[in-house]
Amino acid sequence: MKILFLVYHGFSEVSGISKKIHNQVKGLRQNGYEVRLCYYTFAPDGHRCRYVDNEVLADFGMGALAGLRQRISYGSIYDYCLREGISLVYARSFQNANPWLVRLFARLRKAGIHAVTEIPTYPYDAEFVGFPLATRLGLKVDQLFRRKLSQQMDAIVTFSDAEEIFGQRTIRISNGVDFDSIPLHRYFRVDDEIHLVGVAEVHYWHGFDRLIAGLGEYYRTAKNPRKVIFDIVGGVADSEMHDSIHARGFAELIAEYGIADKVVFHGQLFGQQLDDVFNGSRFAIGSLARHRSGITNIKTLKNREYATRGIPFVYSEQDTDFDDKPYVLRVPADESPIDITCILDFIDHNQFDATAIRASVQDLSWKNQMQKVVEAISL
Repeated sequence: MKILFLVYHGFSEVSGISKKIHNQVKGLRQNGYEVRLCYYTFAPDGHRCRYVDNEVLADFGMGALAGLRQRISYGSIYDYCLREGISLVYARSFQNANPWLVRLFARLRKAGIHAVTEIPTYPYDAEFVGFPLATRLGLKVDQLFRRKLSQQMDAIVTFSDAEEIFGQRTIRISNGVDFDSIPLHRYFRVDDEIHLVGVAEVHYWHGFDRLIAGLGEYYRTAKNPRKVIFDIVGGVADSEMHDSIHARGFAELIAEYGIADKVVFHGQLFGQQLDDVFNGSRFAIGSLARHRSGITNIKTLKNREYATRGIPFVYSEQDTDFDDKPYVLRVPADESPIDITCILDFIDHNQFDATAIRASVQDLSWKNQMQKVVEAISL
C-alpha cells in the first residue's frame, strides 16, 4: 500500500516536531508500507516549493504571491495521488483549514482515496491567545472551515481522549517514540548537586515558570537547602522570559528570587550535547500548565521521550499511559509554585532503574502507534 504523509511546512534539524514526523514515517515503513513524504519549504534558489521526498512537486516562485499560491494551490497533490496510486493520505493539521483544502480532500474522497488528519493538540484555540493579529486571523479561517474539512476525512487522529472532533470520529493513539534514536539514561554525577532537566521549545503551557518559582521558594524558605539546578534545553522566546498575559516571566522570577546561578539556559541541543545534560540530571520536567490552554487529557511526546530514556519525571495533566507509573510524580494543574522538596523526597525515597522504565513503554513505538491508524481505516 502507498501512503502520502502530508505536511504543510518544512523541517529543522533541531525541531522536535520535525523529528516526530520523520519517526512517524519510519514507523509506517517498518510496517511494510510505501510512504512518500510531502512537505512545503524554500528551495536553494529561494523559490517556494512543495516537495515529495526530495523531488519538487510544485514550484510557486518567489515573493508574496508565491506565498499565497502555496496556501490555495493543491492540485499537484491530487494529481500526484492519482498518478502514483496513493491509497491513504495522512495529513498533519497546521490549524490551516480553508476552502481549497476542503476541495482537495473532497476530490480525493470522490476518487476513492482514504484520508485522515492528525490534530497534534486538541483543543487548540486557547493556544492562540496573545498571538499576533495575523496568526489569530488565520485561526478564524480555520474555525470557519475545519468541520467541513473533517467531513472529508475517514477519521481524525488524536492524542487526546476525545471520541469525536469537529463532528468526525477519532482514532485515539499515543505519541510514539523511536527507540533507535533515544539512548538510555546513564547518570554520571558524583557531586551532591541535583539537576532537573526540562526539554522543550518553551511555551507558556509548559509552565516552567512554576518550576522556577518553586525553586525560588525552596531557596528562600529551606534552612539547609541542597544545591538544586534547573537545566532548560530548547528555544525560549522573549514572551516567556518576560511577564506576559499568560504567566510570570522567567527573567522576572529569577531576579526576584536571586537564583540566576540556579537556572541554566542551554538553548537548543541535540546529539551528544543533549545526552550529556540528561546524564547529568536526576529528574525531568514535563508540562506543568496545560490547563492554561484548556487541555486536561493529553499524551505528550515529551513524557514518552523521558520514559524511553529511563529518567523519572513530573507533569500536571492527565496522561493515561503514565498516570499510574511509579516513576512519575504528578502535581496539581494550577498556578502554584512547584514544591521542590516534594521532588527531592520522591528522588530520595525511590530507586529508579533506567532499563525498567524504558521497558515499560515498549508498546509505544511509532511502529505500533501508526499501525493502529491504518487498521482503523479498514482499507
